[in-house]
Amino acid sequence: MGSSLLSPREEIIDKVASIVLAGGEGTRLFPLTKTRAKPAVAFGGRYRLIDVPVSNSLNSKIHQIYIISQYFASDLHQHVLGSFPFELFQRGDLQLLTPEETAKGKIWFKGTADAVRKNIDHFLKSSAEYFLILSGDQLYNINFAPMLQLAHDTDADLVVASLPVEEAEAKRMGLLKIKSSKRIEDFYEKPNTAELLKKFELPEKQDGARYLGSMGIYIFKRAALVSLLQEEGDDFGRHLIPIQIKRGKTYAYVYDGYWEDIGTVSSYYKANLALLSQKGSFNMYDSARPIYTTRHLLPSPVIRHAVIENSIISQGAIIDAKEISGSIVGLRAHIRKGAIIRNSIIVGHKFYHPPLHHSPQLPPEFTIGEECQIEKAIIDEHTRLGNGVKLLNKKNLQTFDGDGVYIRDGIIIVTSGKDLPDGYEI
Repeated sequence: MGSSLLSPREEIIDKVASIVLAGGEGTRLFPLTKTRAKPAVAFGGRYRLIDVPVSNSLNSKIHQIYIISQYFASDLHQHVLGSFPFELFQRGDLQLLTPEETAKGKIWFKGTADAVRKNIDHFLKSSAEYFLILSGDQLYNINFAPMLQLAHDTDADLVVASLPVEEAEAKRMGLLKIKSSKRIEDFYEKPNTAELLKKFELPEKQDGARYLGSMGIYIFKRAALVSLLQEEGDDFGRHLIPIQIKRGKTYAYVYDGYWEDIGTVSSYYKANLALLSQKGSFNMYDSARPIYTTRHLLPSPVIRHAVIENSIISQGAIIDAKEISGSIVGLRAHIRKGAIIRNSIIVGHKFYHPPLHHSPQLPPEFTIGEECQIEKAIIDEHTRLGNGVKLLNKKNLQTFDGDGVYIRDGIIIVTSGKDLPDGYEI
């Protein structure tokens, strides 16, 4: 028998497949999810949220990747196929899975576990001995190799990625109670009473954190996953993870880096603007672990006259503004003279002008007009703001629903395709 040329860790990685759950409706992120899947939401000027789990998998040398989608799947699929070329998968495979019409009727996914259950035949055709379950709407920079090594060394049926959190975060996460060996003793999804929180307190605080929260990232041994999916329950966190913990051989991998679940408009807004300081934020600037996305053949941005401070200006942007501060300006954004933009996200566009036979819902040109004032806002793609538009939330509203203009968590959102007339104010 010839000896293997791979290290033990490389041998483990070679036997892993990632399953990215990208089918959530994203109701709490509405109206950004009004016309797209949550993992297809733009981020950081040029990326989509789905780029993160796929890139982390590729950077960890995992080349068997499945993406399960459901809502608005077409746009998500087009982005994935345009962003992750064949050469990245020469040793593996990338498959896009959606609900199918079968002899048994229309298959619709009712939760995270149900999505995996209803696609299990696809996964079992792979050679994978471990399945890494990932969410399509989280931000993190993780090398999965140490987590996989823990699964191998402990002979675990399940490893749950976790991190220390404070009480506010603990109430919206699954909490873990572990032994010194990292073996999980107990788990509870989204505890909402003081008694439950007390039960899961850590013996010692870690930088102010009092609890150990599940990141929604799991590694299953192949046979254990198949067995667990035979149990009743549509969701991993609420239903199946507690069952597996009772079965035993379940461990926690404790992560100490950046992680953010993009669950609300507020968390999306804060995670984007945190990129400007690069302190306690998602890292897009690690050349050894790049975030892959669509290769845009665009020129460098043109900036005329504008005062730019603490901002990201993306490729293809044309900036004639007076001031841009504390903001992110996306691809192909065109901002006209005299505009002032502060603490905002300008998503950008897929093209400079609508195609010749464009939808009547799209404005005739994609620009932010002259003398506009925009503060604490998200301007979605394919929008036009006329001259003198003021988006300032003068009444300090926390929530508002209008015709293509919304306010969530005090943040103004102009939805995709909206045309605001000259002088519009809110």
